[in-house]
Amino acid sequence: MIDRRERAALESHYFLRISLEVFLSVPAVPETAAAHVLASPLTEFRYLGSEPDIFAEAVNWKTYWSDRIRRYICGDVLEVGAGIGANTPYLTCAAATRWVCLEPDRELIEQLRANVGESSNGVRHEVMCGTLASLGENERFDTLLYIDVLEHIEDDAGELRRIAEHLRPGGRVVVLSPAHQWLFAPFDAAIGHFRRYNKRSLRRLTPATMQLESLFYLDCCGIAASAANRMLLSQTMPTREQIRLWDRRIIPASRWIDPLLRFSVGKTIVGVWRKGR
Repeated sequence: MIDRRERAALESHYFLRISLEVFLSVPAVPETAAAHVLASPLTEFRYLGSEPDIFAEAVNWKTYWSDRIRRYICGDVLEVGAGIGANTPYLTCAAATRWVCLEPDRELIEQLRANVGESSNGVRHEVMCGTLASLGENERFDTLLYIDVLEHIEDDAGELRRIAEHLRPGGRVVVLSPAHQWLFAPFDAAIGHFRRYNKRSLRRLTPATMQLESLFYLDCCGIAASAANRMLLSQTMPTREQIRLWDRRIIPASRWIDPLLRFSVGKTIVGVWRKGR
């Protein structure tokens, strides 16, 4: 007989091996396409521009992580770096009363408006083009969301200090970002990532006015796919077929195994901070 942890470790090893085989079986992006991406990063990868177009089809993944963080969302919500609005429908919930989508890239604003609509689940949506500096001095929110955004900001510690000023007492900041600097690949550089995080580096960003409430990893099986890209493929962008295979075969396995491992392993990290009352 093997105990629960040993069983989880064996199952995780099996799915990691299968994940690696699946990911490597899909043709990589042609070198000419990759060269084009690197040659014109500002036009092809404006702050979260092309990235959400590809990952918008990752329905299982978006459903998974949004189910894990929706419990922290309530009241007036600010979604920083909303991109094309691919994540907003997964996050909007009855506990929210107002939802502001803040996006700095003007080229994405019209698509963002079209995708999120005026409201959903009874929550009113507002679209604003700008950054934190665009917010009114007295503008306050109950929940601040950084979904695959903080890694794009060079001064991440300063960003969290500044955003804390727009958080009401008892409010939360939720960050979801790619995990583990050793997985940093050409893909990260191509879409403007400055870094990837682990628990230690994310914990260090805690502003003086907030306390870290929760810190955990997601997608333990996806590490194999990321490692394959980092060490073997060196792609600047995964193919749509790779995204579909990861979303349909790897994510369901991670969703089952992550709780068994107590969310201690994964290629994505989530941090939740709360402001004192």
